[in-house]
Amino acid sequence: MQVFVYGTLKPGERNYPYYCEGKTVQEREAYTKGKLFHLSLGYPGLLEGEGKVKGILLTFSDKSVLEKLDELEDYHPLRSPHLNEYQRKQIQIFSLDDEFLGEVWGYVMTLEKIQQYRGKPVRSGCWTEKEEY
Repeated sequence: MQVFVYGTLKPGERNYPYYCEGKTVQEREAYTKGKLFHLSLGYPGLLEGEGKVKGILLTFSDKSVLEKLDELEDYHPLRSPHLNEYQRKQIQIFSLDDEFLGEVWGYVMTLEKIQQYRGKPVRSGCWTEKEEY
């Protein structure tokens, strides 16, 4: 099972040790198409569209990890989409050399949620907690 991460779940960020460390069978730098925003809550949101958002493609052997990630990202598949913080969906992923790697799970936000959380554009397309936005 593969998940594209671009924020606090990346290696070196705050949620990686609890949710991902020791649970992945592969980790690969990659990107998806869209725009990245730093939210007033202290983490990023991905809006699908033009541009490149850099992150890590994580491969897990245990599919139950997805339930824990859904909980972290405040996503409930049976809940009305506008009540979820993020939407989990299949998104297209590319290598840093622009090779199409397939569709994998990713957590995206609606423009309304990004505006609600006063999102500021991350022009580099690469978010880290170590940066001031």
